[in-house]
Amino acid sequence: MKKTVSLIGLILIAFTSISQNLDWITHYEKSNFLETPRYKQTIEYSKQLAKSSNIIKYESFGSSVQGRDLPLLIVDKNQNFTPESVKKSGNTILFIEACIHAGESEGKDAGLMLIRDIIIKGKYSDLLENTTILFIPIFNVDGHERFSAYNRINQNGPTEMGWRTTAQNLNLNRDFIKADAPEMRYWLKLFNSWLPDMFIDIHTTDGADYEYSLTYGMHTMGDMNNSQTDWQNKYLSEIEENLKKDHVLIFPYVSYRKWHDPRSGLIRRTASPRYSTGYSAYQNRPALLIETHMLKDYKTRVDATYHLLKRTIEILDNDNNQLTNMNKSADIEASQLANKEFVLSYYTSQKDSTTVKFKGVDYDIVHSDLTDDIWVQFSKNPKEYELVLFDKLVQDVKVKLPKAYIIPVEWTEIIKRLKLHGIKYSILTESKEFEITSYKFSNVSFANTPFEGRQIVQDFTFQELQVNKLFPKGSVIVPVNQRSAKIIAHLLEPQGPDSYLKWGFFNSIFERKEYVETYVMEKMAREMIQENPTLKDEYEQAILKNPQYYNNQWTKLFWFYERTPYWDQSKNVYPIGKIYNLK
Repeated sequence: MKKTVSLIGLILIAFTSISQNLDWITHYEKSNFLETPRYKQTIEYSKQLAKSSNIIKYESFGSSVQGRDLPLLIVDKNQNFTPESVKKSGNTILFIEACIHAGESEGKDAGLMLIRDIIIKGKYSDLLENTTILFIPIFNVDGHERFSAYNRINQNGPTEMGWRTTAQNLNLNRDFIKADAPEMRYWLKLFNSWLPDMFIDIHTTDGADYEYSLTYGMHTMGDMNNSQTDWQNKYLSEIEENLKKDHVLIFPYVSYRKWHDPRSGLIRRTASPRYSTGYSAYQNRPALLIETHMLKDYKTRVDATYHLLKRTIEILDNDNNQLTNMNKSADIEASQLANKEFVLSYYTSQKDSTTVKFKGVDYDIVHSDLTDDIWVQFSKNPKEYELVLFDKLVQDVKVKLPKAYIIPVEWTEIIKRLKLHGIKYSILTESKEFEITSYKFSNVSFANTPFEGRQIVQDFTFQELQVNKLFPKGSVIVPVNQRSAKIIAHLLEPQGPDSYLKWGFFNSIFERKEYVETYVMEKMAREMIQENPTLKDEYEQAILKNPQYYNNQWTKLFWFYERTPYWDQSKNVYPIGKIYNLK
């Protein structure tokens, strides 16, 4: 049985060494709810909280590229401040993140006030009995200090705010699986050391106008463990009912079938692991995306966030045993995926739908004489619509997972990232030959412009190869049967939406590095045809099918060059192997 701290004892702990003269009003509150504090003020207030109570700990979990500390507050009524001690206590770990997009700051102000109200003011003394909070008030600390009144054109306050991306112009909420940003690498170490039981990422949405203060995203459409899906649906039902008592309206985070036009119908989608909630879901942990409505005033948005966080803690305090045990079971289930089929991607069916009531506002669509296109004009008049909702997921790309993957020693960037994701592997102490399955690619196409600092592989066709291959000493074997199996699959299966191949980590395999002169191939091609007359017909068919490619002497002769022993046999071949029969 866990010891329950008495109310009197709790008050004594919370107020140990508190100066009665401290000013606990936040900068946001002092500004009449119009401003959000700068980085320095936020850090000072966070440290003041920790200094004033021995059940709050402030620490830095890393630093940004410009040298700013990444702040973390740990709140635990039993003064457990390490992953090991918290897990031993049986507490649920709730990980709350604010300002990953630093212009979207509601979570920072709501989180600081809620921690103050619970611990310093004793306002909700019954909370945090079975829950430990990890709170990042600002994740994108460098972007936060690119402070301006002109950073969010669609957003109604605060007066000034931070910028969307880091100092390296990277969007952290596209970086969870590729982990290019140093800030993200620190975050991944934090996440995988604590393995929280639930994660909340707080944003502000763009889009159309409607009555809801909050919209949310959660993986409840069938792409997670069944027990976790059921629990998340139960959680959302309770949250919606409880927030009604706080006069906060919420609705699922949706897109419109036709941009800005709700009457065209609503679509829900699932997130890939480049995003925070997708990453957490594939790490077998429930995750909630909060999107406050940008057109509501800043106080309304912060208040709504505050109430949602408070109500979530209430639920977790009650469900802590169920949630922690459920997550352990999901880890076990994931650790049994070797030699089984795994779904890498989903899409939302455009055939199956339901109808829902949607609290929007009245609007007109008029013709723009400036752009010669439609112009959506929202009114201030609430209007309830009955709309078509598409929210049925369809399995898209499936793959049979191997018993293990093997990564050659030379692919150091891939190997280094394995530890960041909490992935276990072994290292070959001597060169060894393995029977592997791999892929050979063709018809590879790339994005015309960079995305998040990388040249994306947009599309390809492939064929499977079964070969025996010698792997040098230092190569790593990654067993699939571990709790992070889903992340392993998304990293290393090329067809995954956020695979390292698609993110461009392997682009060098698509480059030809050796050449041949035309006068050499003119002679050799004729010799090849003489030796194998059917080659001439194959050559002519290739030109006929792809005239846009085989349109000059070089490309035509390279058709023959590819069929000589001189051709680079490693070109377009995936260097990572899949081992189905590991001994």
